[in-house]
Amino acid sequence: MAATLNEATDPYCLRAEESGTLLRGHPWRRFAVLGDSVAEGLCEPVDGYPDVQLADRIAAELRATAPDLAYLNLGLRGLRAHQVRASQLGPALEFGPDLALVVCGGNDAFRPGYDAEAVDAEITAMVQALQNAGATVITVGMFDVSYSPAVPEPHRAGLGVRMRRLAEHTRAVAHRLGTVHVHLTDHPLTADPSIYSGDGRHGSARSDAIAAAETLRRLAHHLDPVDTDRAEGR
Repeated sequence: MAATLNEATDPYCLRAEESGTLLRGHPWRRFAVLGDSVAEGLCEPVDGYPDVQLADRIAAELRATAPDLAYLNLGLRGLRAHQVRASQLGPALEFGPDLALVVCGGNDAFRPGYDAEAVDAEITAMVQALQNAGATVITVGMFDVSYSPAVPEPHRAGLGVRMRRLAEHTRAVAHRLGTVHVHLTDHPLTADPSIYSGDGRHGSARSDAIAAAETLRRLAHHLDPVDTDRAEGR
């Protein structure tokens, strides 16, 4: 199915009428991104989907109605949650964001010794510090990459358990701290091979387009829950 789609026709991506209006009048002017390769942006190109990664997509939509938006992406591939906090939280706070995206823990969950509580503590520390500095914080439960065809079969089940545990723990932290949380792990396409890259660790340009759409919709809901629910027919 994905081979016949492009971003304009993909039912899971932003609709044409959404793009210009979703965040119209939003208050954010300083957007910081902290995390690992998902934050840095290592999506694999897909025909029909612009090669623009998740955080850059979000920044572009924010700038559509706030051209003066300042954007700092500190994301770096390979980092575990404690490394993200140690190396990125300080620079992010110095930047003074009023909106921040925190996405990490995947590199921890790829390890059989994944310590969910330790990762929770790192994410909590980052979120609270950013909130205390005045930022609205976005957290993410990413797609379950154990469904990627490139993941060796012997590792698939264990990785899936850990990725879903990470997602549920992150969602619990988000609920406790009041972040704008984007839960993609149970998305209808989480088992679709078209959203994963060939390295068995990252997503495709399609997954980033979908993740950006879901994030922007969550931000719009955060700004105006009643209007967003009405638009979605709830």
